[in-house]
Formats: sequence, structure tokens, C-alpha cells
Amino acid sequence: MYFAIHALDRPDSGDTRVLARDGHLEYIRDFEIVMGGPLLDESGAMCGSLIVVDLPDKAAAEALVAKDPYTAAGLFEHVNITGFRPVLGHQAA
Repeated sequence: MYFAIHALDRPDSGDTRVLARDGHLEYIRDFEIVMGGPLLDESGAMCGSLIVVDLPDKAAAEALVAKDPYTAAGLFEHVNITGFRPVLGHQAA
């Protein structure tokens, strides 16, 4: 099942994101990512993350987030995980 992980950074956390980025990218490679990338604020600066991942259940998505180096670094102010069904775009069913 697909899950959308929508995570918003804590304010003024740009340095935290930069320092944890390599670890995050290495970690996330172990998962079946449908698509993902940074969210951008109005000025084009990174302000969060959006990842759509194929996992067996929500508990697996929660575990992915819990072990992510971004989480360990305290980057995120808020994380929302919801089931996702592609209807439009490349992965549409």
C-alpha cells in the first residue's frame, strides 16, 4: 500500500537539514520510494519533505519515519502519514 509522508521542518532548521541530508538519503534508499523530495517555501528554500512510499502498513511507515536521520536530528516540527491511492500521473491505477 502507498503512504504519503508529509513532514514540515521546525522553523530555522536549515542547518539541521543540511547536516542530516546525506544520512537521510542513504537511509531512504532501502525503501521502495514512489516519489519524494523537499517541500519548498515561497522563497524556494526547503521547508519539509514529501515522500510517497510503498509499504505493507502504516506501522511500517511510522517506523520508517522514526528511524530516519532527519527525525533523529530533530528536523521535523510535524509529520503526517496517510494512505495514498494514485489516480493521476505516472503511478495511477
